[in-house]
Amino acid sequence: MQLSILFEDDYLIAVDKPSGLLVHPSWITKPDEPTLMGLLKEHFNAEKLHTIHRLDRATSGVILVGKEIESSKRMQEQFQSRGVKKEYECLVRGWLSEQQGSLDYPLVPKYDKFADPLARQDKEAKEAVTDFKVIGQTELDIPVGRYSTSRYSRVACFPHTGRKHQIRRHMKHLLHPIIGDTKYGEGRHNRMFREHFDLHRLVLLARTIHFNHPITGEALSIHSKLPADIEQLYRQLGLNKS
Repeated sequence: MQLSILFEDDYLIAVDKPSGLLVHPSWITKPDEPTLMGLLKEHFNAEKLHTIHRLDRATSGVILVGKEIESSKRMQEQFQSRGVKKEYECLVRGWLSEQQGSLDYPLVPKYDKFADPLARQDKEAKEAVTDFKVIGQTELDIPVGRYSTSRYSRVACFPHTGRKHQIRRHMKHLLHPIIGDTKYGEGRHNRMFREHFDLHRLVLLARTIHFNHPITGEALSIHSKLPADIEQLYRQLGLNKS
């Protein structure tokens, strides 16, 4: 698998992670399944690289990886102090009632019986805030359920916190689940996109990350391009203008 390297220096790597690629090996996948960290170690002939943050397997886009421990720790601290700004975009069911807004809706941490089988399952909800802005809207002459047409919105999302599946869960809470989301989405709409547009992925993209370099302090913005399959989908939907 060919990886798209967006930025590299002596301390950091920014890579455009494809949808469907795990960051690390998982308990529930085959031992020989490719992972982002494994591919990067091969690409850079590196024995050790450091995870700074993560993206869901189904999410594509910008992710940072550290080359050495001290700068990686500084970047992790920058994430924890909310000094890193992230921009995502997604395709959701329906037309949002507001063109832009902010959702402040606490989320209960997700229990992972594989990663942490001894963790408490009755955790309290934690602060979770996501700003959003509608980029475009479309209506298709394709019936889904009891409606003769179907509506969708291309939405930019700006999370201020980093809860697991935050954007996916927040969009579901707004009753505008993300297309292709098999966990929080709507099966009839996912099925329609598979049948009519041959879409077999989650339409959630990490487009941009803004941060200060952990060593030089330089303000950096790393951007990812639209994946070819999503660019084609947007053209078919009339949502390619932004």
